[in-house]
Amino acid sequence: MNRETEQHRINDVIREIDYKKNKLYSKATELKESIIGLRKNFWEDVTVNLDEPDDVIETQASLKQQAELLSERERFHGKVGEELKTLNKLKDSPYFGRIDFIENPGNEEEQIYIGIASLMDHNEENFLIYDWRAPISSLYYDYSPGKAQYETMQGTITGEMTLKRQFIIRHGLIEGMFDTGVTIGDQLLQQALGNNASTAMKSIVATIQKEQNKIIRNERSSLLIVQGVAGSGKTSAVLQRIAYLMYRFREKLTANNLLLFSPNPLFSSYISNVLPELGETNINQTTLLDFLKKGIENDIRIESPFEQIEYTLTKMDSKDYAVRLKNIDFKSRLDFKHMLDEYISRLKYGGIRFKNLTFRKQILISKEQIRDYFYSLDQEIAIPNRMELVSKWLLKEIYKQQKAEKKKDWVTEKIELLDKEDYMKAYYKSQKEDEDDPDREEKFLRSEVVNKYFSPIKRRVKQLEFVHILATYRELFTKGEFEEKPEDWKEISVHTEANLSHKFLTWEDAAPYSYFKDRLLGNHTNQSVRHLFIDEVQDYSAFQFAYIKYIFPYTRMTILGDVNQGIYTYATTANPLIPEELEKNQERITLTKSYRSTKQIVEFTKYFAPGKELIEPFEREGEKPKLITLSNKADIAETLSANVKELLDKGYETIAIICKTLQESTMIYHLLQHKISVKQINEQTYSFEKGLLVLPVYLAKGIEFDAVIIPNASKQHYALESDRTLFYTACSRAMHMLVMMTEDEPCTFIEQAARETFELL
Repeated sequence: MNRETEQHRINDVIREIDYKKNKLYSKATELKESIIGLRKNFWEDVTVNLDEPDDVIETQASLKQQAELLSERERFHGKVGEELKTLNKLKDSPYFGRIDFIENPGNEEEQIYIGIASLMDHNEENFLIYDWRAPISSLYYDYSPGKAQYETMQGTITGEMTLKRQFIIRHGLIEGMFDTGVTIGDQLLQQALGNNASTAMKSIVATIQKEQNKIIRNERSSLLIVQGVAGSGKTSAVLQRIAYLMYRFREKLTANNLLLFSPNPLFSSYISNVLPELGETNINQTTLLDFLKKGIENDIRIESPFEQIEYTLTKMDSKDYAVRLKNIDFKSRLDFKHMLDEYISRLKYGGIRFKNLTFRKQILISKEQIRDYFYSLDQEIAIPNRMELVSKWLLKEIYKQQKAEKKKDWVTEKIELLDKEDYMKAYYKSQKEDEDDPDREEKFLRSEVVNKYFSPIKRRVKQLEFVHILATYRELFTKGEFEEKPEDWKEISVHTEANLSHKFLTWEDAAPYSYFKDRLLGNHTNQSVRHLFIDEVQDYSAFQFAYIKYIFPYTRMTILGDVNQGIYTYATTANPLIPEELEKNQERITLTKSYRSTKQIVEFTKYFAPGKELIEPFEREGEKPKLITLSNKADIAETLSANVKELLDKGYETIAIICKTLQESTMIYHLLQHKISVKQINEQTYSFEKGLLVLPVYLAKGIEFDAVIIPNASKQHYALESDRTLFYTACSRAMHMLVMMTEDEPCTFIEQAARETFELL
């Protein structure tokens, strides 16, 4: 079939799309009018009669029926709207692939066209387009022409693929078309990646590689671990995995059953358009920091992971620096979790701290009374279950106190301050009480006043706020005695206790504190999450990951990372994130090919990549990375401005000046803000925009830019071995152009690269 014939088919498909759109528009208009009519005449169509009990039941049934009818119409109208959006996307680019397949034994050859959604013909009998997630579409990703097979609910279908063809279609016209038998997507990727980075990651459904397809369609593993080099398509694959799972299990899974942990809010904005492009709604996204904040008391300040790394990179002269590193290292280990578990076991028999329950500056129930009641309960009962029993006991005791308070003078004073509306409410409600009681109105008002003032106390009791979690956690460091503890335990304890006394949790203490709180009060996490996805998992400590496993014990997980980009180096020293014995039903997939950067950038960066993993460059040519030596520090602003203008002239739309720290990025921003249009990115930045951006490397995780400038690549600035991951991460963000600048001798990592892999200016 030649190009002209393929274009004719596209024209026919577009006519079918227009026909279906017109039908849907008519349906949508009718539905809209029907909904407006239902809303307008809602009460006219409801039988309202409240005279007899049977009439009340009939009225309720009539109301429910009318409300359900309206709700169903509105839901259907929303579904029609979604279908129209999908058809509009298909009209622009109906499909991206075609395979011809002969199913065994010797059936007729079938032409299968693959796009972002399925489309049936006029009579709803045959598929004009198959959804990329349909079982038959896996042929396109997994096989070259020749023998091929795919899995269905009924079993394995075998046969022969006689043709694999790829299309680039824009605005209904073929811009590119080729038959291929080689690695899927290479030619397409050359064109897709040759374009500039957009402000939101593009869907690359058409270019899924075979190993990425294993990630996307994996339904077996309870823990899927993906190690992928920078630019290997990890994030793209996991987002397509989410879209696939929502399509495959659409009767059972909704967006609320899936949760994605992203590295920072900027990354969440960066990927926000991907799932809608793939035909699905966005799922819930959060960062580990935001997730932990929800469970920790509001009056406790939590250090962010970015504040932690900024501290480790800039506060070397601080007197507490050495002990802080020891604190980070120990509390990132599972050893600390074992210590906490031991401490919690002891708390079954004594040591939990409680708070007084006070009312009008008087102690209602003392912390000692609460403690004595808690420890009078059977020690075999789990701590969280005992807490619930204490809560019920406290509510009964409070009710007794509440009754006693009704007769007191302060209640009379409060009644006198009530407004007219409260009196009217009391009058009408009290009419239902004992008619022979002349004081019934006053009794009602007293009850209302006392109940209002006791409500906050009862709410706190129900939320178990009578337990002093912080004080109990703090005693681990002031009174805790353990046989197995680190050499520096005394130093760590003094350091931690000082922070806790100021109601401050360092980042390394946040997950342990949350775990400790959950073990005492019970785990109240949303159990509806059935699939959890974690990106940049190499930046999680072993304790943090163990805590996530504790919170989501029955949830399937897909975790993605790159050991080369583990910038929180102190967090996982000699401490594997996922011990081999942690998960029986786990699968590991490794992606070694980098599609993001040009061949020249990958060839340069692979010399100093921290891990031992193989990195294969993608065959996309570009300029060699440039190393500019400044004659003096004063030249930096002019040199940066000149290089940015040059990159803009080349058509690059997203240019990042990537610094080692926030401190450095603030200094660069102030140097440039009056010379050129520039935006500084910090951890509060929630939207990704085109243009010139200046940011610290730890906020660039997971994001790619047309061009990257590293303003200080000197040996003095990137001096430690632990800086290797930072420098590698910064360099590997670049798609087309990498520029490094130094006033002094270049850093060791540049010197490790072969001299012919970069250009010296």
